[in-house]
Amino acid sequence: MSPGTGDRIGVYPGTFDPITLGHADIIRRGSHLVDRLIVGVTTNPGKDPMFTAAERLAMVRREVAALGLGNVEVVGFDALLMRFARAQGASMIVRGLRAVADFEYEYQMAGMNQQIDAEIETVFLMADVSLQPIASKLVKEIAIYGGDIAPFVSKAVCDDVVARVGRIGRKGDC
Repeated sequence: MSPGTGDRIGVYPGTFDPITLGHADIIRRGSHLVDRLIVGVTTNPGKDPMFTAAERLAMVRREVAALGLGNVEVVGFDALLMRFARAQGASMIVRGLRAVADFEYEYQMAGMNQQIDAEIETVFLMADVSLQPIASKLVKEIAIYGGDIAPFVSKAVCDDVVARVGRIGRKGDC
């Protein structure tokens, strides 16, 4: 997709390791705020992902396709977020918030990002109340210890996570 003149483009960045129902909710809702939403699947040197970048990109593309949103594109990137957003023609970064702890971190990041590129706004979307407790890190932990992660991820993602924890000698559940 190439941006048209005057298109409002947003970027929703994340590692999506794995993509959760909370992420899907932010993607769906964020897609209504812009003409085009780019879901940026990135690396994070501070995280030890369960899935490779290529696996996460494929997983997010599959989940976004299932949402049926025509104005959402999934792109992998390994760069400074604001440079990636500028290269995409974005005027907005979309971020999801679950709790006060998220806000503190995201507030600091938004301030740093504004210093890097003041023309790109950060917009925060509160997670749906029913989805607020969901975090990728917790989904992985529950799966590793044999818990049921079906309430937190799609069936396909659940199967992916359970298969992965099975490879490391654990037994998750869907």
